[in-house]
Amino acid sequence: MLSLEEKIADRTAHVAVIGLGYVGLPLATAFAKAGFRVTGVDVDPQKIEALAAGASYIPDVPDEELAPHVESGRLTPTLDYGALAEADALFICVPTPYDVQRAPDLSFIRSASQSIQSQLRPGQLVVLQSTTYPGTTEEVVLPILEESGLKAGEDFFLAFSPERIDPGNTQWTAYNTPKVVGGLTPKGAELAVDLLRQMGALVHPVSSPRAAELTKLLENTFRAVNIALVNELALLSERMGIDFWEVIDAAETKPFGFMPFYPGPGVGGHCIPVDPYYLFWKAREYDFYTKFIELAAEVNEAMPYHVVELVTEALSQEGLPLKGAQVLVLGVAFKPDVDDPRNSPAKRVIELLLRRGAEVSYHDPYVPRFCVGNDVFHRECVELASVPLSDDALGSADCVTIVTGHRSVDYRRVVDRAGRVVDTCNATANVEGGKDNVLRLGAG
Repeated sequence: MLSLEEKIADRTAHVAVIGLGYVGLPLATAFAKAGFRVTGVDVDPQKIEALAAGASYIPDVPDEELAPHVESGRLTPTLDYGALAEADALFICVPTPYDVQRAPDLSFIRSASQSIQSQLRPGQLVVLQSTTYPGTTEEVVLPILEESGLKAGEDFFLAFSPERIDPGNTQWTAYNTPKVVGGLTPKGAELAVDLLRQMGALVHPVSSPRAAELTKLLENTFRAVNIALVNELALLSERMGIDFWEVIDAAETKPFGFMPFYPGPGVGGHCIPVDPYYLFWKAREYDFYTKFIELAAEVNEAMPYHVVELVTEALSQEGLPLKGAQVLVLGVAFKPDVDDPRNSPAKRVIELLLRRGAEVSYHDPYVPRFCVGNDVFHRECVELASVPLSDDALGSADCVTIVTGHRSVDYRRVVDRAGRVVDTCNATANVEGGKDNVLRLGAG
């Protein structure tokens, strides 16, 4: 019988991926493309049905890339966690949200670990990829897996390798983005490194799962802190009458010591709004308070409130109150040109507008339906449907608010047809002339 090292080397190892979302499906497809037999497990019957038909629901994985692997049997989607027993290497790619108190919610990791534990057999490699706080692999996953009676490092192997998926990024994908790996033991690290290298990307080993877990949080907290910095400076620039977007363009000409970040209506996606909370929640266990990081989160979370202030200001210029005003929001995805609305700042912007009595509709070419309403304001969850971006919709709105600047939207037309426009992301920067009706965040 071949060892796991030998199976990895000749690509006969059977890989299982638990969670077929924005992280898991690209990973499963990348392993299939590399020649491995892959089983993808998810709890959503609709996802499994779509994948079985060769249809992808993730833009980063086109149908033409997925379908051949499904048709050949190289990639098998299933609802059956019993299939995990056949796998040689198992990757956990499940969501890690936070709860209403901003405390980490590891219920999906625990559930996936328990599903593996019931099928665990000697010789398997388990790799956690879900973003989480330092210590999760050893403090949460390890004890659950060892309830099987098997010992990590002796009977099976465990490692953490943070996901580095950037939805919509065609340059850096699951195939070529460098990986980081921290193994519970040197052998586990070696196996995970060897396996991930088969996809063709550089793999950087670190000393432990905790170091790998903190690596991911550093990457995203770095972005969160720098975004908070430019958000705060954008607010200052408004008061000073300076166009902060011009300032960023000027600073970017420096060939060293500067990296551009951009202000906006808040932060979105799975990682940047969530990861800092995972980090400073865990830090308190060590009597340590991450004041700098918490302040950055506070600044970023305040930006949707500022957007509503800008809408109120734009309406007041026409002598209109916010209560009863017709507000059309453009873009509810968390970033341009993707269909992912997770933690989008548009959600809080819309909730605040509704709370203050505005009548809100939205248009997003990538997100046909969008749920608003949350625990903080105790509103019922309301599902909104994207409206067509017609001349009538633009003209009848008292204020058009650009939250996400999708490139497919004609902003010249928006500026021409709308009465008042609030631009939170500089989407109208290239609209020539006639911008007296546009109020831009950070533009002075």
